[in-house]
Amino acid sequence: MDLDLERKEMYRPVTTQIVEALCQIVGQGDVLVDREALEAYSHDETVGLRAEPEVVVRVTSAAQVSQVFKLAQAQRIPVTPRGAGYGLSGGAVPVQGGIVLSTEKMNRILEIDPQNLMVTVEPGVITGDLHRAVEAEGLFYPPDPASLDSCTIGGNVAEGAGGPRAVKYGTTRDYVCGLEAVLPSGEIISSGGKLVKNATGYSLVQLLVGSEGTLAVVTKIILRLLPLPKVQVDLLVPFDDFQAAADTVSDIIGHRILPTALEFMEQDSILAVERLLGKEVPYDDAAAHLLIQLDGNTPAAVDADMELVGDLCLGHGARDVLVAKDRPTRERLWEARRMIIEALNHESPVNHMEDVVVPRAAIHHLLRGIKAIGRDRGVRIVNFGHAGDGNVHINVLKDDLSGEEWAALVPGITEEIYRLALSLGGTITGEHGIGATRRQYLPMALDGVQIELMRHIRDLFDPNRILNPGKIFP
Repeated sequence: MDLDLERKEMYRPVTTQIVEALCQIVGQGDVLVDREALEAYSHDETVGLRAEPEVVVRVTSAAQVSQVFKLAQAQRIPVTPRGAGYGLSGGAVPVQGGIVLSTEKMNRILEIDPQNLMVTVEPGVITGDLHRAVEAEGLFYPPDPASLDSCTIGGNVAEGAGGPRAVKYGTTRDYVCGLEAVLPSGEIISSGGKLVKNATGYSLVQLLVGSEGTLAVVTKIILRLLPLPKVQVDLLVPFDDFQAAADTVSDIIGHRILPTALEFMEQDSILAVERLLGKEVPYDDAAAHLLIQLDGNTPAAVDADMELVGDLCLGHGARDVLVAKDRPTRERLWEARRMIIEALNHESPVNHMEDVVVPRAAIHHLLRGIKAIGRDRGVRIVNFGHAGDGNVHINVLKDDLSGEEWAALVPGITEEIYRLALSLGGTITGEHGIGATRRQYLPMALDGVQIELMRHIRDLFDPNRILNPGKIFP
């Protein structure tokens, strides 16, 4: 159904009376209706996707979320939950208008519990702030999205976010042990807890993680922590041949070495970062770079892995292996990697990003196939990402193409990229989610039975479909 028609048939507009009722719930200062204020909530980091809400509500408690939902249900008003707006699939964009429910002010770290290796947080906590807080206690929260100093834990939970360290430590999903959440009905539930094991019924915690804000709004999160590794080293490895770098990734995994991170960056991404930052990256004339992180508890164990990884890289024709052991040097190496998305957006403000994922052993086939697609289509494609876990960020750049050429190109090239990933045993998104941008492609990855099961689950949670409509389902 067309979104405009769907809105007219299913939802009602936000009236002055509803705005007044929202002010009674959260206070006038946290209800935004000014056009300039609303603009900031009309988009996430997805290029080219915008939709303005009718009102923004900034909540500070589960009780407030509950009251907002009860009002929205009674009036049939769509509600779009939002963390910091750093998603890359349009998940926080209010495509049906209505209310944006922002959790940005729910930003407290409620408890760090070293005895149970757990931390309890509100959804608005910035991921990087959580890293620094637990590391000060000698603890470790591994998931590290590229936007970690801007994105929130609540958004990470909604998307099942990953990051470079997923190759060894997994994604957000692997660390969520308990949730407090508000259902679209306004009911407040608590599931899970500070438990390493829990076999009591279906796991509602795991159902909500990665549900992209379509089932409930999370208001409290219990996360599992690890002891902080004592030793860490980063390697920057330049290659003169793109395919040699891709083959090296598969060889490292084939040798049963599991780096903390194993990132792939091709030359165009490095040069874009240089132009944005105005400073040089080492070996900027190399066709591709691998950024490899190793960690452990003894220098001897880490050094042994480092020596073997270095030998494998050189055996595949690496030009050099640069080693960074101190924190400032490591951070300089990672600066370029974390700035790539921003640099490519600056390079080509109109672009199209995909984040397909394949089995780790197939990564070199994926990268080779993507390059072939770019050549065949006559378009510049820049690849980077988490090669160690098979998840590559594919950036198709408009550059000098006309608007008509670009509009005609994107659907076909998207389908071709998806078909390639699926043919290799992969799927269409590894960490960015389906959201509003990929929902029409969901039947390529999932059969009709699975999609209908998911629809039934969504309708059980939200029979009136007021929560984050226009997302996931085609």
